[in-house]
Amino acid sequence: MQECSLTATDLACRRGGRVLFHGLSLRLQSGEALQITGANGIGKSSLIRILAGLLPPFAGSLDVAGTIGLIDERPALDPQQPLGKALAFWQRLDGLADNSTERLGLANLLDVPVRYLSTGQKKRAALARLIGQGAGVWLLDEPLNGLDRDAVKLVETLASEHCRAGGICLIASHQPFAVPGMGQIALADYTP
Repeated sequence: MQECSLTATDLACRRGGRVLFHGLSLRLQSGEALQITGANGIGKSSLIRILAGLLPPFAGSLDVAGTIGLIDERPALDPQQPLGKALAFWQRLDGLADNSTERLGLANLLDVPVRYLSTGQKKRAALARLIGQGAGVWLLDEPLNGLDRDAVKLVETLASEHCRAGGICLIASHQPFAVPGMGQIALADYTP
C-alpha cells in the first residue's frame, strides 16, 4: 500500500446556522487509527463528510495523501441489483479483484437484491465495497451500527489489518471500537 496521510488544521463546521465544532486539528500517518467520539448530533458525521471532501469546512484546512474510502449510512450499492452484481459494478470501476464476500459472510447472499438485505448485511456489503476499493484512508462513520457481536469483532479486525498494512482508519462512533494503538478525540472538546 502506498504511503498515506490525513491532516486537518483548525477545522470548524457550521450546519443549520450553528457552529457544531471549531479548532479541531489532527494528523494521521500510514498505519495509524483514530476514533472520534461523541453523542449523537454533535457533528461526527459532518466531520467525516468534511474529511471525505463532501462538505466544505466552515474554517480550517485539510490535506490528504492517498485515496479515501468512506462508509456511512448509505452503502453505495444499487438497491435494485443483486448484491453480487452491485459489488461487481464497483470491481469493474476499481479494477481490483476482491474475495472478501466469503470472509464477511456474504457469499450466500450474492443473488439477493441489496434492498432486501438486513441492516447488518448492508453494513458488511459496504465493507466488501470498501475493501475492494483499495483506498489507503478509511473513513468509517458509525461502522458498528446494526452489527452483531461477531460482525463487530470482524470489523475491528479488518480495521486493524488495514492499519498494519499501512492504511489509515478514522472511525467516528459513540460505541467502543478496538484497534491496537488507536488514538481518540472527544468531539465535545471542540464544541462552542
